[in-house]
Amino acid sequence: MDGWYGQSMRQLDVASGTALWHHPGMQVPIRWVLVRDPEDEKEPQASLCTDLDTDPVDILRWFIRRWRVETTFEEARRHLGLETQRQWSDLAILRTTPALLGLFSLVTLWVARLEAAHGISPERVRWYPKRAPTFSDALALVRRELWMSPTFAASAGHRDVLKVPADVLDRIMRVACRPPNLQTQA
Repeated sequence: MDGWYGQSMRQLDVASGTALWHHPGMQVPIRWVLVRDPEDEKEPQASLCTDLDTDPVDILRWFIRRWRVETTFEEARRHLGLETQRQWSDLAILRTTPALLGLFSLVTLWVARLEAAHGISPERVRWYPKRAPTFSDALALVRRELWMSPTFAASAGHRDVLKVPADVLDRIMRVACRPPNLQTQA
């Protein structure tokens, strides 16, 4: 299976069949798919689908794609406040969610551009190694780009005056750009 838990290719044991899902007052026909990792690195999982003619591999592909979308929504909730808006009118609420998802997309595209130009390594955290930057890393990078841009630079006549050594300024900016709930290793 391609894309299973970030793997480019992964061999899985798959079993599938149909059954009736009993719910109070109704019976729903379903296709079930059981997946087992033969290397026992991941727990066995079950997926269900109401389209009985769907190929089990397609159901697994949908699960993989859905997980990516769920991760996007979780990151948007955590870092951009999606679903925590406190507007008074329904119209304002309807405008805010697409604007926040648009902001998520802009940050992602900006960081992809920066990564292509400069290469990006994720911030190291104490509790687990990261192979790729997270959205939190992306936000910190965009903040840093904005704060270090010429818009926020010293006046033209005094550009050569630096009261804080460059390495100290760099460390201060790294800390200032990070969300307050994350502590990174310097």
